[in-house]
Order: sequence, then structure tokens, then C-alpha cells
Amino acid sequence: MLVAKAMVGSRSLIGGLFNRLSIKRNEKFIDYPLTPIQEQRLKKLQERIHIPFDETSPDHQEALRALWHIAFPNVALKGLISEQWKEMGWQGPNPSTDFRGCGFIALENLLFFGRTYPASFHRLLFKQGGTRATWEYPFAVAGINVSFMLIQMLDLYSAKPKNLPGFNFLKLLGEDEEAFDVLYCIAFEMMEAQWLAMHASYMKFNEVLQATRTQLQRELSLDDVHRIQDLPAYNLLYL
Repeated sequence: MLVAKAMVGSRSLIGGLFNRLSIKRNEKFIDYPLTPIQEQRLKKLQERIHIPFDETSPDHQEALRALWHIAFPNVALKGLISEQWKEMGWQGPNPSTDFRGCGFIALENLLFFGRTYPASFHRLLFKQGGTRATWEYPFAVAGINVSFMLIQMLDLYSAKPKNLPGFNFLKLLGEDEEAFDVLYCIAFEMMEAQWLAMHASYMKFNEVLQATRTQLQRELSLDDVHRIQDLPAYNLLYL
């Protein structure tokens, strides 16, 4: 019992020291200046993440139709509520119900992915790489989860990010207005790579997403990353 108590005490001491060091390290992310371009682009991005998906909006409806056309250019869409949507990885016949956890930006991210990196988009959509599981992750719903993961990881609901990945992301945003959208595409590719490496199936999706987040946080903490193209995983978009 004495040994056990001593070990607990040691852990408490180490934990206390670690917490104090972490607090000291994070002080630099509490109050730091933004360049005018960073401030402008961060504000615009934060406005985007607060737009809910509105299934009655003609613009949002058109965006959904555009996504279908990118995914299946030779297949006519029967309607915005249709069993066809399940082929893209939505949970049901009405994809609008899946946006409740994130908002319109998740659809914007999917559209950007399909328009900017169509080969990568279709490879992931049709699960064309590696040895696949019997129960695969649903592409569209996975995309929404990636959007939400990025928003949380980068601390974008705060006035300014208060962590190192978020702090460094602002540097990338200052260099490229589309940094968030490109980072989304990279993160989706990283998630796919983790999925294959972990030989995962549907029930392990959250575990795969967490591993993706950890890897992305590590890459965003590197000292030599000054542009989105400097991220080691950026090359995944061109496999």
C-alpha cells in the first residue's frame, strides 16, 4: 500500500508539473496579433462555419445538385429526396438531415474537394485504393465528420485559435485564402490512409478519425510549415 501511495503521489507531482508547463506553453496563444489579411480571412471563415444548412434555400439545393453531378456525372438525380443519395454515403434518402451536426460549410468542403481534386475525390468515393473492409465508411457522412473535426481541432469557434495547430493554421490562411478547404481535402485523404493502415471497418470510424486528428495536429505543429503545400500529407492529394 505504501508503494502504491508513493506511485500515485509521484504521478500527481509529474502531472502537476506537466500541466503548469502546458499552461505556460499555451500562454502565447491567448493574446497574439493578427495581420489584417489573417483577420479578414479568419472572420470570413468563421462566418461560413455558422451558416446552417437550409433545405429550403435555392442556393443550398443547387449546391446539393452540383455535388451529385460531380460524383455521378452520368446518372440523373431523381430528386433532392431520393434513395440514390445513399450511393454517395448519406445515411438516408434526405441528405439535409445529415448536416445538422456541422452546417453548410460541410457541403462546401465536399464541393471544393470534388471540383479541385476530382481524381482524389472519386478514388475515395468509390473506395478504389487498398484492401477494403466488408463494412466501409460512408463517404458523405465521413466528409461531414472531417469538417467538424477540423473546426474543433483548429479552435475556430473561438475569437482566435488558442492552440498551436490553430495558431499555425492562421499563417497558412494568411498565405492562401482557400487554406481551410485544401486542409479539408488533405485531412480526408489522411483519414482514408489511416483507414487502410488500420484495416478498419465501420465500427472503428471514430478511432480512425481520432488518429487522423492526432497526425494532422502533429503536422500543423512543425516549424517548417509556412504554406499549405509544406504539409507532409499534401502529396496524398496527387497519388
